[in-house]
Amino acid sequence: MPVVTRFAPSPTGSLHVGGARTALYNWIFAKHHARFGDGGWFLLRIEDTDRKRSTQEAIDAIYDGLAWLGLNWDGEPVSQFSRASEHRAAVGRLLAEGRAYKCFCTPEELAKMREQARREGRSKLYDGRWRDREPSEAPAGVEPAIRLKAAEDRETVINDLVQGEVRVGNDQMDDMVLLRSDGTPTYMLAVVVDDHDMGVTHVIRGDDHLTNAFRQMQLYRAFDWQPPNFAHIPLIHGSDGAKLSKRHGALSLDVYRNDGFLPEAIRNYLLRLGWAHGDDEIIGTDQAIEWFDLDAVGRGAARFDLAKLTSLNGHYIREADDMVLVQMIMKRLTQPNDGKLAEEAESRLNKGMVSLKKRAKTIVELTEIAEFYVTDRPLTLSKKATKAINQEARGHLSQLKSALAGLDDWHQQSLEEATRTYVEQVGIKLGKIAQPLRAAVTGSTVSPGIFEVLDVLGREESLGRINDVLGSG
Repeated sequence: MPVVTRFAPSPTGSLHVGGARTALYNWIFAKHHARFGDGGWFLLRIEDTDRKRSTQEAIDAIYDGLAWLGLNWDGEPVSQFSRASEHRAAVGRLLAEGRAYKCFCTPEELAKMREQARREGRSKLYDGRWRDREPSEAPAGVEPAIRLKAAEDRETVINDLVQGEVRVGNDQMDDMVLLRSDGTPTYMLAVVVDDHDMGVTHVIRGDDHLTNAFRQMQLYRAFDWQPPNFAHIPLIHGSDGAKLSKRHGALSLDVYRNDGFLPEAIRNYLLRLGWAHGDDEIIGTDQAIEWFDLDAVGRGAARFDLAKLTSLNGHYIREADDMVLVQMIMKRLTQPNDGKLAEEAESRLNKGMVSLKKRAKTIVELTEIAEFYVTDRPLTLSKKATKAINQEARGHLSQLKSALAGLDDWHQQSLEEATRTYVEQVGIKLGKIAQPLRAAVTGSTVSPGIFEVLDVLGREESLGRINDVLGSG
């Protein structure tokens, strides 16, 4: 039987870490069955029934976030709000079959019921007073809500694919509202009708929805529909075990994207938050699709660790295609001194990327350490770089510049040989000239190997940068 999963976010803000992991698990489970089973589809539903909080901006952010992560959905996204007529029609059927009823309680009556139930420690907040009464007894001027006539005996049992068998007594659940008195469908109703109509076979979501599943299961029974398989995955906590919050790191996926994290690193990290395949830490998407199944999802809360994510991101940067990284950097680069990027910016970055990407864990870091390659002359030197170019260093730089300018072949090996010959002739250690040289051509005291830097910059640019420093003294 084909597998159909869905991701059903509420468009009230940007896509957050927990939602992204839920989407990933649904997507990858569907992809696994598409490749190795009878078929698999990953659907997207926007639960936009809260009209005051739902915005088009948030909907677009969900689309964009999923696309950035590479979680492509099948078919067109479904708007829950647009399906209100289907929801009401489903309730009409339950009313006709006597499985739902009209409740004419006023807001004041409901408030008193809830208050009394809480005083008495009862979980059922509604006392069912309109369950068996005739609508003819309704008070004038009160528009009814429609409630489910739920089972009152036995239990509701869910064989959850992650949590195992879970059950609750039906006497603990009251007759839930399906349609409000203004005719708008409730969340519980809309989810069940939509999942059924969309052919969803597996509902994979956070375990904070487990209590909702019991009520939704009652609705499936009332409709005589086959319920989906439920899989409630544990929530994500911070590294200290507390509920994930902003103090543990950003919650919004956009923040990690803007801070220079790669989508493949985020996918790998979120995959491992609650799911494992032995001791494997680096798991590419194709391998994950092959290995993933719900039986390897743990029941305990996963812990979000920003340091681990950052380290993993560094791995994916080192493995990334150089030209892809170059294009990402070019989009981010800012120019100090209000100047222009050098014409050779892209070619220099591409030539120097092998060393640059070994030194960064985010694209932001990579952009910062690569900036000296693309900045047009003259450079702005850091305080440490300025200090490194003292009077003695200027003398050495002037003599070395002449030696380098006379080279027939400008490449890393010949540059190093010429520099070592110079330091032997004047009787100084290599560091006495290498650090001032680095400061002059990069504006910093930290960079990839200085001879590689000279090679990447080329003869004209390197000598020009040295001249700039010597001329400013």
